[in-house]
Amino acid sequence: MPTLKFLGATRTVTGSKYLLDFPKSRLLVDCGLFQGLKELRLRNWDEHPVRASTIESVVLTHAHLDHCGYLPRLVAQGFRGRIFCTAGTAELCRLVLPDAARIAEEDARSANKHGYSKHRPALPLLTEADAWRAISQLQPVGYERPMPVADGVQVEFLNAGHLLGSSFVRMTLPDGRTILFGGDLGRYGRPVLPDPVAVPEADFLLVESTYGDRLHEPDDNGEHLAEIIRRTADRGGRLVIPSFAIGRVEELVYWIRRLEDEQRIPVLPVYLDSPMAIEGLRYYSQRINELDPGLRPEGRRVCAFCTARFRTVQTPEESKKLTARRDPAIVISSSGMATGGRVLYHLEQTLPDPDNTILFVGYQAAGTRGRRLVDGERQVKMHGRLVDVRARIERLESMSAHADAGEIMRWLGGFTRPPTRTFVVHGEPAAQDTLKVEIQRRLGWTVHVPEYLEQVDLSA
Repeated sequence: MPTLKFLGATRTVTGSKYLLDFPKSRLLVDCGLFQGLKELRLRNWDEHPVRASTIESVVLTHAHLDHCGYLPRLVAQGFRGRIFCTAGTAELCRLVLPDAARIAEEDARSANKHGYSKHRPALPLLTEADAWRAISQLQPVGYERPMPVADGVQVEFLNAGHLLGSSFVRMTLPDGRTILFGGDLGRYGRPVLPDPVAVPEADFLLVESTYGDRLHEPDDNGEHLAEIIRRTADRGGRLVIPSFAIGRVEELVYWIRRLEDEQRIPVLPVYLDSPMAIEGLRYYSQRINELDPGLRPEGRRVCAFCTARFRTVQTPEESKKLTARRDPAIVISSSGMATGGRVLYHLEQTLPDPDNTILFVGYQAAGTRGRRLVDGERQVKMHGRLVDVRARIERLESMSAHADAGEIMRWLGGFTRPPTRTFVVHGEPAAQDTLKVEIQRRLGWTVHVPEYLEQVDLSA
């Protein structure tokens, strides 16, 4: 009998992993890292609930670390099967997996050098060698092309509009029934990415709930961002934007360029201090045919993602020089939740100065440094020391790549028949519970919010 076990993204937005057991095979859909709260991050170090060598295949919805970042560790534990995903996801995985591993190894070396870890020695969660082994097992598949992934099981990728290459995974079981793994649901009418594809039916559905209890800021044609940039420039300060290196950077650059073109903001130097984000821009530009049609009309300038004074920062030495400068500028750097990477050095320098602004443009998971900053903490710890927070902290949720409650319900409204069971995943408890009630009230569907390591029988 087929079973579905929830190995992550239960009562949290991170660690997406769903295990399917069939009589002759075992599959994993998504293989993400837990992020945020320490008790969640510690799960990454736990022994995996099933032996990695017994998993035949992995299927990925997209290339964000909370959906793919555990792959190097799974490979290190003995997984040798193929990892099915779209071509765009495969390209981005070649960026994010080695980068995450390098950061883990660098953090471990720094902790050992400066002695700010209680572990002796501090070990990296991921290694770059394992990341490249995982990449060698990627199997790209085009959108809407059914692909067998195990005995009697096939999958089809449908565009989710959340990230380059992002997808819903429609899985057909040996008995002909279908499971739709929603991954992360994109938004409607946004620049850069297309709208999520409508799906008319599925027997079982997993739907995310990151913003299941709230609505995003209404579309203001970029005015909130323009106001933040103008005010920071008037103070002579710097605007530092911790950003997810792929997906969010593209929309940020799009909006800054548009605001410049419309003369609604001063033309400032825009520094992109993230080698991975720079490569991500290249992939987006190469796959512009998969993006929103508005990005590719006739006569558009050659660079789809550039501003008037756009600069890329590649080397650590260039980054250090940029960090030391104080002239007005916009600095975009990763990571998006300020959990690691080059952005921490920019934050160390800019947070103590009230002329500066820190702008968060994406979801901030509980327990992350970004969440603590947007929640108003006046000191944060970075690289083993406390840093005073005097800079202005701003948040712009209208750029989120996740559908809000209204957009989730809009997408669900496209189903022509209700799924047998709908599982609400990938959300904090309040968001999950609110969305469950709303789906039951408005659609009358059977909805369940699974717990960590819960297993359900799909033959029942």
